[in-house]
Formats: sequence, C-alpha cells, structure tokens
Amino acid sequence: MRIAMVSEHANPLAALGEVDAGGQNLHVAELSAALVRGGHEVTVYSRRDDPEVEQEVTAPAGYRVVHVPAGPAERIPKDEMLPYMGEFGRFLEHAWSAERPDVAHAHFWMSGLASVLAARNCDLPVVQTFHALGVVKKRYQGSADTSPAERVRIERMIGREARRVAATCTDEVFELTRLGVPRGRMSVVPCGVDLDRFTPSGPVADRGARHRVVSVGRLVPRKGFDTMITALSRLSDTELVIAGGPPAGRLDDDPEAIRLRELAGKLGVGDRVHLLGQVDRADMPALLRSADAVACTPWYEPFGIVPLEAMACGTPVVATAVGGLTDTVVDGVTGALVPPREPRLLAAAVGRLLADDALREGYGFAGVDRAQARYSWDRIALDSLKVYERVLHPGALPAAVAE
Repeated sequence: MRIAMVSEHANPLAALGEVDAGGQNLHVAELSAALVRGGHEVTVYSRRDDPEVEQEVTAPAGYRVVHVPAGPAERIPKDEMLPYMGEFGRFLEHAWSAERPDVAHAHFWMSGLASVLAARNCDLPVVQTFHALGVVKKRYQGSADTSPAERVRIERMIGREARRVAATCTDEVFELTRLGVPRGRMSVVPCGVDLDRFTPSGPVADRGARHRVVSVGRLVPRKGFDTMITALSRLSDTELVIAGGPPAGRLDDDPEAIRLRELAGKLGVGDRVHLLGQVDRADMPALLRSADAVACTPWYEPFGIVPLEAMACGTPVVATAVGGLTDTVVDGVTGALVPPREPRLLAAAVGRLLADDALREGYGFAGVDRAQARYSWDRIALDSLKVYERVLHPGALPAAVAE
C-alpha cells in the first residue's frame, strides 16, 4: 500500500523535547517506520522550516520525508501556520495528482485541512488523527490558548470530510462525538512504544541514595511539572528529575525553565529539582529505569507516550487522570491515577509508591506486560492498516467505534 502521511508542523526527523516537537513527531516517525517494515511505501509531508534542508530525505527507517514549501523556510509556531495551509494543500494536490497514493493519513487539524482540500480533486480517501482538539485546549487553557479562532470550526469540517477518524484514546471519541462526528466513522488507534529500545533490562542512569521521581516532556505549562514540584515539598529524601525542553545550555533563557526553578526555590526544594534539558532518545530508557516512579502530571493530555515508555521499562507510573492517560495507565495495576493540579493527592500517591518496594515491583511487572501485549508499534501499524482498509473497502467490514 502507498500511504501519504501529512504532518505539517511535526517533522518525524526533528529533535524531540523542544516547543512544538513532541509526541506527534514520534508518533509519525514510529508509525511510518512500522508500516515500512510491513512492506508498505510511506511518504511523510512536513512543512519546510529550514532553507538548508533537502526537499526530499529518506529516513534511516526507510520512509521518505518531503519538505513542503509553504510559507517562510524558517521555524514558526504551529499556531501561526494556518495562513500557509492553502499553499501546503496545493502542493499536496499537485504531488498526489502526479503520483496518487492509496490513502492519506493526516496528523493534526491543519494537516487535515490541507489534506481534505487536496484530496477533493484526487478522489483520495483521508484518515484523520487529531492528536489534540481545539475545544479541549480552549477548555483547559482559556485565554492563554493561542490557537487560531477558526480551529474548532475547521476541526468540525475535517470530521465531516475525512473518510474516517483515528482517535488516539476513548476520551477523544467522546469529544469528537460532541463535535458532531458520527461514532460509526471513528476508530481508536493509540500511540505505541518502541519495545526494542524501552525494555526492563539495560543500562541505568547514575543516581544517588535519594528516591528518584522522573518527569519527561516539553517545557510548557500544560505538562504540569509545577504540580510535581509542589508535591515534592511534601516528600522527604526524594529528588525530581525533569527531562525535556531545549538543550541544557539554553535552559537559563527558557521561560518555563525559569518559572519552574523559581517555584522550586520558593518551596525550598531547589536542591532536589534537576532540569536536564533535552535528553537524547538513546539515553531515555536508562533515565526511566533509574526512577522509582515516573510522574506524568499534565492538566490535559491527548495521549501521552511517556507513561508507555516508563511501563515498558518496568517503572511504575503516577499520572493525572486526563485524556489518553486514563487508557494507558491502569489505576492500581500499572500505576496510580490522580486528579490534575492536586499536589497534595499527587504527593500521597507518589509517597505510597516510594514507601512500598513490593508495590513498585508489582506495578512494574504489570506495566511491562501491558506495554508488550498492546502497544508495540507493529501492533499499532496493523490497527492503522485496518482503518485504511475500511476507507478503501467500506463494505468489507461492519462499522464500529474501535478496532
């Protein structure tokens, strides 16, 4: 099968951890690689944000990345890319008219806009994965939401136009239903985890005698690192290691890093909070294995790959009960779920784990089993192929909410 992946701002070749480079980049990269391993031809279309980059690059995993000339060849925030989606869509239409793929899989709402516009004249089925929804972002960020005003309206349109929506979690299905997307045109296809890289055995990062809690993600307020820092003030003999954001040498200029350090100092835990900055993917498993617990504490989270990576490494997870985290983390089995923005309850949950070696070990074993049984990228690729087959041969399978 020839598959066109469209990911306008999240280039699968980008370094992870900085603003606008996170889970979606990884999702597109790993899904594309798994599909190639399965014998399929994958081309990823991402906006060109560097004048020096080649227009076409073949990734080591075998998929092709086409850098689309839409707007200035420089990095711009994703929330400012909407004016260039018409140009992006025209490029796609020209490319697909010359060499038509079997299916287009759009990632994020602006990719969906460009894809459905391009596909209209190519008679090409579009599968949409939103990764995040504007209505949810607005609910949690309020006036701090920088999304274009048209976002929710356009997402409704994409939900109607796309042949099928691949939601990343059950919570997203409910949100999309409220937007008017028929349940019968939705499937749940979660993110996955690299089970060759994230394993229970392997190198362990150096650490001291204190208990260690690790948090990973982009340095943006919605990730809720401040909640874990506040909770740390209630935990004795425990350090918090935060991985993500710009390289370590640029943390002093990062607004969120500055805010988190100031908070830690104010709470008297500055000596126990360590911001590592951007961590190489190759070093991430060792860091996760070094933790007594991994804390994932966002206000909201469309899916959340970090809990899966921690579970695959055998490390128990304490996560906020939001979005996709309620699918991946089984409360009382692979970890603990707590309400968002509740540092007291978070501290209690982490404290119970740190005080009970047998509980941590049990959660760790269960997490490995769950990650291996459900979340390999090869399994996610098969789930995605089922969705593609549904749109190519709609009469072959009965409609369902989820595969």
